[in-house]
Amino acid sequence: MTRTLEKSQAQSWHAQPADLVARSLDVDPRLGLSADEVARRRERYGPNELKAAPGKSPLVRFLLQFHQPLLYILLIAGTVKAFLGSWVNAWVIWGVTLINAIIGYVQEAKAESAIAALAATVQTEATVVRDGQTVQVSSAELVPGDVVKLVSGDKVPADLRLVTARNLQISESALTGESVAVEKCIDLMAEDAPLADRRNMAYAGSFVTSGRGRGVVVAIANDTETGRISQLMQRQTNLSTPLTRKFEKFSKTLLYFILAVAALTFVVGLGYGNPWPDMFEAAVALAVSAIPEGLPAVVTITLAIGVSRMARRHAIIRKLPAVEALGSATVICSDKTGTLTENQMTVQEIYAGGAAFFVTGTGYSPVGAIQPVESGQPMNPALTECLKAGLLCNESYLEQDDGQWQMIGDPTEGALIVSAQKAGFEMATLKAELPRIDFIPFESEHQYMATLHSTGEGDRGSGAKQYRLVYAKGSVEAILSRCDRALSASGTLQPLDVAAIQRQVESMTEAGMRVLAFATTSLAQDTLDPPDIDTGLTFLGLQGMIDPPRQEAVRAVRACQSAGIQVKMITGDHIGTATAIARQIGLQRDGQVQAFTGQALAEMDDRQLANAVEDGSVFARVAPEQKLRLVEALQAKGNVVAMTGDGVNDAPALRQADIGTAMGRAGTEVAKEAADMILTDDNFASIEAAVEEGRTVYRNLLKAIAFLLPVNGGESMSILISVLLNRALPILSLQVLWMNMINSIAMTVPLSFEPKSERVMQRPPRNPREPLLNRKLLMRVLLVSLFNWIVIFGVFEWIHQTMDNIALARTMAIQALVAGRIFYLLSISELGLGLVDKLRGRVQQIPPAPAVLAGIAGAIALQVLFSQWSVMNRLFATAPLSPEQWGICLLIGVPMIGVAAIANRLHPPE
Repeated sequence: MTRTLEKSQAQSWHAQPADLVARSLDVDPRLGLSADEVARRRERYGPNELKAAPGKSPLVRFLLQFHQPLLYILLIAGTVKAFLGSWVNAWVIWGVTLINAIIGYVQEAKAESAIAALAATVQTEATVVRDGQTVQVSSAELVPGDVVKLVSGDKVPADLRLVTARNLQISESALTGESVAVEKCIDLMAEDAPLADRRNMAYAGSFVTSGRGRGVVVAIANDTETGRISQLMQRQTNLSTPLTRKFEKFSKTLLYFILAVAALTFVVGLGYGNPWPDMFEAAVALAVSAIPEGLPAVVTITLAIGVSRMARRHAIIRKLPAVEALGSATVICSDKTGTLTENQMTVQEIYAGGAAFFVTGTGYSPVGAIQPVESGQPMNPALTECLKAGLLCNESYLEQDDGQWQMIGDPTEGALIVSAQKAGFEMATLKAELPRIDFIPFESEHQYMATLHSTGEGDRGSGAKQYRLVYAKGSVEAILSRCDRALSASGTLQPLDVAAIQRQVESMTEAGMRVLAFATTSLAQDTLDPPDIDTGLTFLGLQGMIDPPRQEAVRAVRACQSAGIQVKMITGDHIGTATAIARQIGLQRDGQVQAFTGQALAEMDDRQLANAVEDGSVFARVAPEQKLRLVEALQAKGNVVAMTGDGVNDAPALRQADIGTAMGRAGTEVAKEAADMILTDDNFASIEAAVEEGRTVYRNLLKAIAFLLPVNGGESMSILISVLLNRALPILSLQVLWMNMINSIAMTVPLSFEPKSERVMQRPPRNPREPLLNRKLLMRVLLVSLFNWIVIFGVFEWIHQTMDNIALARTMAIQALVAGRIFYLLSISELGLGLVDKLRGRVQQIPPAPAVLAGIAGAIALQVLFSQWSVMNRLFATAPLSPEQWGICLLIGVPMIGVAAIANRLHPPE
């Protein structure tokens, strides 16, 4: 046996006989491996632990924050300034880059720990057979060929090929998406069987819900199915969001523009015979003026405020760019179990005594009623007996914890208990009246379970026979084959109408229900064996159950669709069940639910997959790599994809998606660590709320950009034209940094608090290909930039020529610019827009805007310090202003009101 052979077989262990698997791994399933052989294999294969790819150190992650084109200019400019002896200028410029780096590092500080979470899902104690003895070892000590025993409650420690299975059921929902526990066997499976259908395998990280079994370890560590998922996740890089992609493109374009114009400034200045240090100062001032240094800080603050708002609506954001990405979402790919559905099996329909009944209520709460499909049909004896059979022929129970009902045992059996409780039956009371004295446990070869109950009838003392009551439940085929009559609605026995029963079964299964049949008989004995009930049973009825959709999820899906967002279901569950749920929540297109299986997807090429992912609404029985492939196919078509999930199998797709969304309650730690957002209430409806907040965040970011960039435009135009005309600079590089960092942040942050629009979810998603500066926004920026240039250049030249005081001229130019910015801020804020609507009689009340007023007050206070405080005068080369000069600056800013009105027509604030 070689390592290469094992890896080639890893995908087909389920298609090989158990004895051949044991021989391939050189082990006797009865005796297990010897201690010496275990030691050799551990040396060869290593521990049974998932190995994560080495991550970047904190220092490297911090240094990478400087790996941005626009910051290169500032770093070089600061270095040259230091070389020229201008240490104050150098430290201020370096300080700006350091602030940006710190903001970026904090934003990305939480390193991904999904692989560690995956490791935790498979670390447990294991019961193994070694040297013929049963021993307990850590799961990390397992090696290929180890023989592992499984009993109810165990966590499967590695991938196993089962060699024995008795009543063995394993919950694999976290790995495969299957909503109910899987009945295991040792039979051969088809080589192309999907992961969820490999019933002779037990996979690492899954849980044994009932029965017992024994299996041979065929894969450990990263070779397990869980390990494959970890490798898929390691291969995926965190995709940038639409906003970060647009910023990157914008930054590169701006970088080339700045370098070209700065070089032109430097060369032209030298051509006029100016000293090169002065021209370098001009080039630096122009570069610094053109870079929106405050934008990264404003973006981060805006996203953080969005995070806070989303948290109040049950959505916890782990990565800041996810806030904006939600607002750009064009497709939401949702898991089914526990996301769109309750993750609680619920009986929805009962057929008994020839009549059909609906069962209201969902989940394990015994709130609801049993109502006849046809009015006027009362509860009949057959229905009563059918419900009693489901309650008594049962190994599970319900308990209440902190007001929440929880099922202990099999979800299917829990649903039967609840349906009986809705009819008024109590398990404790019924068990006291009909105590169990024997039972036949469910086994996959029988496909039924049966219980024998004492009725308390008969007189033991008189020697009369005491009849025992038998209840049986199981698959329709297993129960019907043992019945020769049925209980009628009147309580009498009647011939069995198999055709009518099969029609009802087909109706239920078409609705995605899992159908169980119930029967009864009586025996004059105290023991119960399979031959006792092979014939002669009385058919009682059918109960059809399903994991029902959340009603709030149905409403949320409709809201998303009305907002132009596609919703697609990607699940590991059966296609029939998935299609039925999709129909109930409204995922039809032209009245039909287009569904594809994972097996069908595996046979498609990239072009066929692209068409399927565009047309399909349901993708069922999909493997983890197929979920990943579907997300990539959607992204390749230009979609911004949100992916929801809660299981280990969802983690790679969650990480690949533009925004991965995990469930906070039912979700595995793996899913949470791989996700960008966690829903604390496990409610799909919270995604709609998060999309609403994400769209509001993007609207506020556009306002911030529309407010910030015109200042950079006005500053850089003033410097460039001054150099071209061989005039003194109207604004210095340090003064530019003050405006772009301190003043801009103080006045722009209030825009982050702007409330959401009532029409935010009535618009279609933004085109992710639309540039950050679209034509209308660019026209706005150019118009306001032109006005700012006129203010800066005009005031500077006027004061410089009339008063011959260059420090005063620069100070008044800056203060006039700030006055105009105050009017511009009001024009794009809800406060200013509300004031205009009030004057026009459109609204009765102006919306409150404490953040905008506080921002304006703060900016005025800072500008007073900027010009009136002697320390600031020395640091920034400013001069104090008289009251008259303050008044002049204010009046010069007033024309911005008209300019802003024109700008609002060119590019209306959303």
